[in-house]
Amino acid sequence: MQFSEILGQDYIKNHLVKSASSGRIPHAQLFIGPEGSGTLPAAIAYAQYILCGNTGSDNENGNASCNLKFQSISHPDLHFIYPTVTTEDVKTKPKSLDFIQDWRNFIQETPYGGLFDWYKILGVQNKQGEIRVEDAQEVLKSLSLKSYEGGYKIMIIWMADKMNIAASNKLLKLLEEPSDKTIFILISENEESIIQTIRSRCQVLHFNGLSEKIIADALVAKQNIETNAALKIAHQAQGNYNKALHLLKNDDDEYPFEQWFVTWVRAAFKAKGNAAAIQDLIVWSEQIAGLGRESQKKFLEFCIEMFRQALLLNYQAPSLVYMEPKVEKFKLENFAPFVNGNNINDIFKELSDAMYHIERNGNAKIILTDLSIKLTRLIHKK
Repeated sequence: MQFSEILGQDYIKNHLVKSASSGRIPHAQLFIGPEGSGTLPAAIAYAQYILCGNTGSDNENGNASCNLKFQSISHPDLHFIYPTVTTEDVKTKPKSLDFIQDWRNFIQETPYGGLFDWYKILGVQNKQGEIRVEDAQEVLKSLSLKSYEGGYKIMIIWMADKMNIAASNKLLKLLEEPSDKTIFILISENEESIIQTIRSRCQVLHFNGLSEKIIADALVAKQNIETNAALKIAHQAQGNYNKALHLLKNDDDEYPFEQWFVTWVRAAFKAKGNAAAIQDLIVWSEQIAGLGRESQKKFLEFCIEMFRQALLLNYQAPSLVYMEPKVEKFKLENFAPFVNGNNINDIFKELSDAMYHIERNGNAKIILTDLSIKLTRLIHKK
């Protein structure tokens, strides 16, 4: 992957090129950026620049066979660690190496893909992905060997915040006493989720969300769509190129978050003073509880954003509103007056608490039913 293929992030690309060209390469770096900002493609392009001895922003003039290996993400001195789960084929102690072919396909087909996209490939269902101690042991094993081409060995740890305690402790020892010519690139969407002892040993680079122009230009050039349509999608994507591609493909049929949200708030409106309507909320809770935990968390994140958009509309900030619900007879303008400064903090707290308890394997049906009953009170708060 070449730096020229990465959207935006010019300052960071220039910084990485300069550090590699001058030979002043930190042994541990932490790339922090929101989904769809290009942290993973940038890490791979950086690794290719270093391992292949390339020059210039287009990764040119380097080792041709080395660059060819990067096209299939199969360079022997480039290693990856990422969250995994048990599957039909890997029933116990899963590690990244067990899913390496799926991972290579994922990078080649969706380089800007997010964690949820990766989990769908794995088929997580009701499990939650994590990076386990088995992966950390694999890191030790890989980095103890000599590099294939006599240069650097590079380890990219994607979604490093998903490391469990045992894996974090093992990795910490490697970061404290790195072997010669070994580079770690950790990637995360949330800096605070990385334990402080690991953060303190890394040089941190912050990636910003992409501008609407950069996303729109990429959609026009790569997806061959009209400029006006690209600008509309870019506005809705909110700096996330991965989201822009999903919006373009309109591939939300599998998880119709909008429809679920509208069904939920409509039932919550009816339920006040109407005991029979409580049954609708229970049915809704059972439906959402039937999803995998990762899908439940993703949906609750969507709910938080819908309430936030309604609040912005209520407080006369339409330029910041980008969501356009397509559910029949549901208009954000009509819903907005019910979301205000008196209830938004409580709504946000209840949704965040529900995500927290689901993440810790609480009973989803009980959590969501409790959340729904609380919403019936909060949504009517003046």
